Amino acid sequence: MIQRHIAEALLAALRSAPVVLLHGARQTGKSTLVRWLAEHGHKATYYTLDDAALLSAVTRDADAFLRAATGPIIIDEVQLAPDLFRAIKIEVDRRRTRGRFLLSGSANVLLLPKLAESLAGRMQILTLWPFSQGELRGIREDFVDRLFAMEDFTPVPVPEATLAELPARIVTGGYPEVSLELAPDQRAAWFGSYITTILQRDVRQMADIAGLTELPRLLALLAAQSGGLLNMAELSRDAAMSQATIKRYLALLQATHLYQPLTAWAGNVRKRLIKAPKVFLNDTGLLAYLLGVDQENLETPGTHVGTVLEAFVHQELRKQITWSHAQPALHYYRTAANREVDFVLQRRNG
Repeated sequence: MIQRHIAEALLAALRSAPVVLLHGARQTGKSTLVRWLAEHGHKATYYTLDDAALLSAVTRDADAFLRAATGPIIIDEVQLAPDLFRAIKIEVDRRRTRGRFLLSGSANVLLLPKLAESLAGRMQILTLWPFSQGELRGIREDFVDRLFAMEDFTPVPVPEATLAELPARIVTGGYPEVSLELAPDQRAAWFGSYITTILQRDVRQMADIAGLTELPRLLALLAAQSGGLLNMAELSRDAAMSQATIKRYLALLQATHLYQPLTAWAGNVRKRLIKAPKVFLNDTGLLAYLLGVDQENLETPGTHVGTVLEAFVHQELRKQITWSHAQPALHYYRTAANREVDFVLQRRNG
């Protein structure tokens, strides 16, 4: 297994909280990581709700399932049984033991209020993104922490060979199966199937909505806005949907971790909330697929080079933040005169 840099932060969370949730997009390696932890750093019994018989039992009586479990347990694909969160809350209130529950799932519970509220104050949440470039090369990146080290910042020189590899790395992205197993001519079919699976399974489980066939087109329209400010009027016009419908669909795409809006930085928190976010997706391989961009396109200066390069930097920063000590928030900054800083990192202490 390729070492995931977030593993250390995950183990630290298990030492301090009774419930830890590892969430992230489908196929980012969550199941692989928690199963590895079950055998190594965090001895626990592993259950997956992808098992239809187990899911049926848990759905029928979540309380009985938890009472029968002894010792720490890991529950994978936990979003399939929302009632488990209520049952876990009861168990934690009855016996608060650190590291008792490690949950993993493909839905962002922070965007599913009923689930998030049930374990407020009892659960730590971490996000697993696709592989970072350092993970793929066996290097632990510390760029974010070095920025906040309050010392002279000396950039690490990048070999020319690595720069030459950049277009290929961007269009490949970081999904484990794509980056480790698939040939370039197989990636388009994989991403097409991946999007279909998410829409037919994850989105349908979160919301019983009509118009699922429109979501791939909306995702492609978001890809076209990547790195720019979210333009609801343009999206509404191009997708032929009302803005209310667009907002609902964006919330679902964000809950599946595919759509990652980047909020504005401002000294006044209220001002941040009223400014339009910048549009980003969660992986440059997915972005390149949706834009119809390949390695050859990126080796020739053109329309999409700046767009996908900015998206690449955005994703690498988000990944490094998850295992950094500084744990800063990530924003962009733009003045009324359109002077812009692509990325602003700010620690909690300001």
